Amino acid sequence: MSTSEIYRTLPEQIAAQLRQEVLSSKLKPGDPLREVDLSERFGVSRGPVREAFRQLTQQGLLVLEPNKGVRVAQNPSVEVRPLVVRLRRTIETFVLKSIFERITADDVSYWEDILADIKAACESNDVDALTEHDLRFHQAIIRSHDDKDLFALWQPIAMRMMMHYNRLDDIMDSYREHKRILDAIRAGDKTAALDALETNIQ
Repeated sequence: MSTSEIYRTLPEQIAAQLRQEVLSSKLKPGDPLREVDLSERFGVSRGPVREAFRQLTQQGLLVLEPNKGVRVAQNPSVEVRPLVVRLRRTIETFVLKSIFERITADDVSYWEDILADIKAACESNDVDALTEHDLRFHQAIIRSHDDKDLFALWQPIAMRMMMHYNRLDDIMDSYREHKRILDAIRAGDKTAALDALETNIQ
């Protein structure tokens, strides 16, 4: 595990590693995960692995199936995906609309830092890093709202959508889409920011 994770608990470190493997398709939908195997892999007891499973199940990346154990969640079906997209758009646009008038210079600076990471990931064609920074960008929007329960509603929807991140023919489009959102926020143009946000969520 990377030294950047030393301040996380053991379950958080294990969950972060497994989350990256799911989002990068190293672990595929339906793949089984076993506590004993992962406890040996990470050199820990089964307790931290079990807690990591709980966290990732809450995030929508794993499912616990009777008589089958823990498996990687399936992607939304063709019929269900449009609903998932609408739900995520509804939550994120609601939040951005609610917080828009009180976005601070510090908020913008934080988004600029994430945008720089998105650009670097795109330039190096690092889809794993892009997935991580894309989620950070949108998570920052959600966490800006006073009602923290919104994050619990948003997270499993966003995570499911980020599985197999491959909707873009040109990876730099992700940077351009996020830049349009931030440019509109900087300009104080709420309508343009909301439109750019909706366009990004597909």
